[in-house]
Amino acid sequence: MLRLSLLACLMAGAAFASEDIPDQYPQSVLYAKPYEVIPGVFSAIGATAPPTYENAGHNNNLSFIVTGDGVIVVNSGASWKLAEALHGEIRAVTDQPVKLVIVENGQGHAMLGNGYWVAQGVPVLAHVEAAAEFADSAPQALRALQAYAKENAEGTVIAPPTETFTDRRVIEMGGVTVEVLHLGPAHSPGDTQVWLPDWGLMIAGDIAFHERMPPIFEGTCTACWIETWDKALMPLAPTYVIPGHGHPTNLAQVTRYTRDYLLDLREKIGAHIEAGGDLAGAYYVDQARWQRLDTFEELATKNAGVVFSEMEFE
Repeated sequence: MLRLSLLACLMAGAAFASEDIPDQYPQSVLYAKPYEVIPGVFSAIGATAPPTYENAGHNNNLSFIVTGDGVIVVNSGASWKLAEALHGEIRAVTDQPVKLVIVENGQGHAMLGNGYWVAQGVPVLAHVEAAAEFADSAPQALRALQAYAKENAEGTVIAPPTETFTDRRVIEMGGVTVEVLHLGPAHSPGDTQVWLPDWGLMIAGDIAFHERMPPIFEGTCTACWIETWDKALMPLAPTYVIPGHGHPTNLAQVTRYTRDYLLDLREKIGAHIEAGGDLAGAYYVDQARWQRLDTFEELATKNAGVVFSEMEFE
């Protein structure tokens, strides 16, 4: 029954995933109301568009786990107001206090809400590399938030995580085992996955995409991302996956639209380089297979250029 219920939610979610869809929860700063993915695990699914005034920067997934002895939140959110709104939704679900916030990476949409949670006395846990990235990029991320979110950025302050980890942190809370993992290099420094082995669910963060195109940053090692996927993620074989962006799904779907996309783009860029092609030509390699993904127009050519620079001297 659990599997059938989740399947129905996944099918419904896939039908409605689009960066053109307006705010689904207009009475809240959240883009969408959190819903229960499996018993005890909730997620507020962000817009698959870039951050805008209309979505208030809620373009990633903000999740929480109700353990029986406290709540664990995954991602602080892109602002004080988003964190506060998520906290309100948690209080509507349970009287259990929030005892820990885990952030998936060092980007603003994961960490700019830290200040709210720290003000509530809640520890915030990040990978050491994600914490370093946030320290470098937070002022720019805050300025960007203030520019697009306007009044919804009010109250947001830069607050670093209060705790860091390197490879793995195991948390036992309310009879639930939560493994906080850094499986290896992937989308950005310090990518973090939250694995619930007893429930077969992974809150994967930005290692995994399926409804929007994966962004590839300068300095991202796509070969490393693929290796991390094959050697560390696949053996865990999660039944359910909550990606960093887009609706909950399964391992086969995120593999198709993340690992397979990276392999395809590297194959196309590799052939282009072998044929003597240059950077200008790399932008035009055929990515039509992936054009149904949200943010394709924003990211496809950029991704091609970054992968060309990565592979040119491999």
